[in-house]
Amino acid sequence: MDKPQFILEFEKPLRDLEKQLGELQTQSREKKIDLEAEIASIEDKITDNKKKIYASLTPWQRVQLARHPKRPYSLDYIGTLFTDWQELHGDRLYGDDQALIGGTAFLDGAPVMIVAQQKGRDTRENLARNFGMPHPEGYRKALRLAKMAEKFKLPLLCLIDTKAAYAGVGSEERHVSEAIARNLRDFSNLRTPIITAILGEGGSGGALGIGVADRVLIFEYAYYSVIPPEGCAAILWRDRTFAPQAADALKIGARELHNLGIVDEVIEEPLGGAHRDPEVAGKNLIASIRSHLAHLQTLPMETLLEERYQKFRKMGVFEEKALAAAY
Repeated sequence: MDKPQFILEFEKPLRDLEKQLGELQTQSREKKIDLEAEIASIEDKITDNKKKIYASLTPWQRVQLARHPKRPYSLDYIGTLFTDWQELHGDRLYGDDQALIGGTAFLDGAPVMIVAQQKGRDTRENLARNFGMPHPEGYRKALRLAKMAEKFKLPLLCLIDTKAAYAGVGSEERHVSEAIARNLRDFSNLRTPIITAILGEGGSGGALGIGVADRVLIFEYAYYSVIPPEGCAAILWRDRTFAPQAADALKIGARELHNLGIVDEVIEEPLGGAHRDPEVAGKNLIASIRSHLAHLQTLPMETLLEERYQKFRKMGVFEEKALAAAY
């Protein structure tokens, strides 16, 4: 059994059991000792503890799982679920943003366009990909590819995994808010089916920049929020250490988002998170995409556009109260 190299605080009770299991398996293999009963007993304890831990996660613990450094990223899924991936570069205005990638691929022999946010695995890659936080040119590249998908009648698949859009000086100088706002407007009118899946983090306008879709899917331990918990805590409590309380108040968990009608489906993850079994997570993701895409492709284009419009118009609840007479 492979043991994740990175252990979250709430996962530490599993660490000793997994260590014991590894030692027993080593002894059984190297010393030719029959330890099947002991190994089975430890495996049962690990499974029971996992069920207890992951059945009662707090919103903040789910955020930590969404950020797990071993969690599969967009390119991991693209490489295993699609064929003939061909990355396309540049926004034709400023440059090529490696935090937001895109290109063509084949799903079950049919061409699709993929737009995705991509984090790095090590320091060098994270610097190259700006820790998965896109600049304005990334969103403009996404829109260029989205319009290409519309032109060639390709379904558009968007994979979200970002803490937020980059808010540095250069990004603001090149109008990142305008780039995101333009995407919100233009994605809503694209004449091709759009499916978005939130793989891990779905933070702020950084996620919304490729989040307008006919179907929005989310992994079980991912989150989707108007602002990262730390940012919310810094504003409301003036202290980022209140992030756990902010995560609870924001209602950013997958099940809560589904109940509120923000997302259309919660994709089940392997027990303990997608990083525990990326193959199973990928199979669940692609099965969901296939199902929704098959339905969307049967809809007349005008129906598709109207349903997309109504989907976002219906989000949220508000009340109007009559003003009391001033006299």
